[in-house]
Amino acid sequence: MADHHHHPAGHAHDHGHGAHGHSHAPAEFGRAFALGVALNLGFVVVEGGAGFVSGSLALIADAGHNLSDVLGLLMAWAAYALSKRPASKRFTYGLRGSSILAALFNAVFLLVACGAIALGAIQRFFHPAPIESGTMMAVAAIGIVINLGTALLFLRGGKDDINIRGAFLHMAADAGVSAGVVLAGLLVAQTGLLWIDPAISLVIVMVIVAGTWSLFRDSLTMSLNGVPGGIDPAAVTARLASLPGVAAVHHVHIWPTSTTEVALTAHLLMPEGGSQDAFLARSAQLMRDEFRIGHSTFQIEQGACADETRDCTPAAHADHHH
Repeated sequence: MADHHHHPAGHAHDHGHGAHGHSHAPAEFGRAFALGVALNLGFVVVEGGAGFVSGSLALIADAGHNLSDVLGLLMAWAAYALSKRPASKRFTYGLRGSSILAALFNAVFLLVACGAIALGAIQRFFHPAPIESGTMMAVAAIGIVINLGTALLFLRGGKDDINIRGAFLHMAADAGVSAGVVLAGLLVAQTGLLWIDPAISLVIVMVIVAGTWSLFRDSLTMSLNGVPGGIDPAAVTARLASLPGVAAVHHVHIWPTSTTEVALTAHLLMPEGGSQDAFLARSAQLMRDEFRIGHSTFQIEQGACADETRDCTPAAHADHHH
């Protein structure tokens, strides 16, 4: 930007966005992540140990699967912690964007896991296997409780932060898989129909894919700097155009800097000029209040030639640039 005008006066503290109460959030979800990781890690150790003692490959495989949950949680937690770090010389937004990467990775991870479960289920249709023993069902029942309990820790935060939503979906999906194991075990025991087991697996996969798809789409959009879901770019542009003294608005860019924070840059054509600082501060506050855009940068231009988009004589153009 050739003419990068003063930032809004409230620049140092305008990163948060609106009524989210970021002040108490870190401790809250920090505890949730710690508790979730501890519960799941404990479960993996007990389950893996039981598998080794009893020689059950199914238990060991399930312990491995639950270990992948712990990794998913650790990744979301690390991103959550990193996104609170202050900016540095090289990372001028801090490491906030790591929360977007973690959400994307969790979504991809879940979709890949669904593919693996579906493949296993389809193979079992053609080669029906006897259903897991009572031990496996008992372990799956404990898994439901632990996964569901962990998922509930993140239920509230998932609405505003897709990184937290990724952690929630990962745990909820696993509770679903465990529930499927128990349900299939009971139904097969009652009916003797072995195809019930893979059929239930496929239904659960469909439910997980349906739930994960929006997480995948939103996190992919964010990682490509797309405008976050809750913001209508046309409305933002119209609102800026309606500000007193603004004749035209162009070069509007709106992008997420993390899974909870949004930035905006715009060029405002103001023929009379603006009462700079007060106008900038007011406009930034307006963007925060109405659109939850926490970080706005405006470039004020007075003449039609101030920007390369306008058709101007070369001389005038040269004057105005650099």
